Parts: sequence; structure tokens; C-alpha cells
Amino acid sequence: MKLTAQEEYGLRCLLRVAKEGAVSSLTIPEISEKEGISSFYVAKLLRILRRGGFVRAARGASGGYQLARPPEQVIVGEALAVLGGRLYDPAFCNEHAGSESICANSVDCSVRSLWQAVQTMVDRLLSRTTLRDLLADEQHMSCWADDLVKVSELAGPLAPRY
Repeated sequence: MKLTAQEEYGLRCLLRVAKEGAVSSLTIPEISEKEGISSFYVAKLLRILRRGGFVRAARGASGGYQLARPPEQVIVGEALAVLGGRLYDPAFCNEHAGSESICANSVDCSVRSLWQAVQTMVDRLLSRTTLRDLLADEQHMSCWADDLVKVSELAGPLAPRY
């Protein structure tokens, strides 16, 4: 399971552009300075985000990067997918099965089942989270996260079904 630097920094760049709003744009050097990321890396991340349809670029003296759509229409899970992928990929088991390959080929691997369940929950959360949500202050996001936990608790405890 992983969250890559590309996903983390890419999301930070996307949020920085979103904070600027629809009326203004940010250049690569401005984003680089505000986020403490090299200009080269910011350019790479913005290229990925532009190709994914999350930002648009304008050339010229007043050019820079803006969101391609309103923040409430930008799903965080989709942006992370463009930037790198998922926390858990079933192919991981094929690559890291240990000294015996039985885990990678067994339907009885409880660890793999755990990571798949975690990925499912993460996917659900990220598919419900927009940039607008992330633009809120930390206190608002904390309340938002608490509400999500309460909703999931209403569904009942997670317990193995034997």
C-alpha cells in the first residue's frame, strides 16, 4: 500500500490552483514557491493534471494554470488515479509473495482480503470527496470526516463472516 510523492504533490498543486479561483491563474514558478516543490516537478505534475482534464493552461503575460472545471466537480479519487493509481493493487501480491508463491495464487490469503477491503473503503471515501471539500478549513474537514465515520457506524460493525 502506498501514497506516492507524485500523488501527494499533485494533489497539493491542484488544491493550490483551486484556491486561486476561477478569476486568476498561477504560473509554475508561483506554485513552486508556494508549495516548496521544484519548478521542474510542478511542471511535470501540471502536465499530468492537464492531460487528465483537471487544469487548463493559458500562455502569455497573464497566462498560467486554472481549474478546468469547478471545484465541486473535481473528484479527488479521479485526480489521484490520474496522478498514480490506487493504494492497493492486486498485482502487488504477484510481485511480493515472499519466498513461497502460494499467497499470490491462493484465494485463502486473508492479508490480501484485508488490503482489498481497505481499498474499497478508500475508494468510497475518495469518490465522495471533491476539491471543494478539501478547500474547507481543517476544522470543517474534521467534522466532515467525523460525519463519515458516524454514517459508516450506522451500517454496523465490520466483522468477518465465517
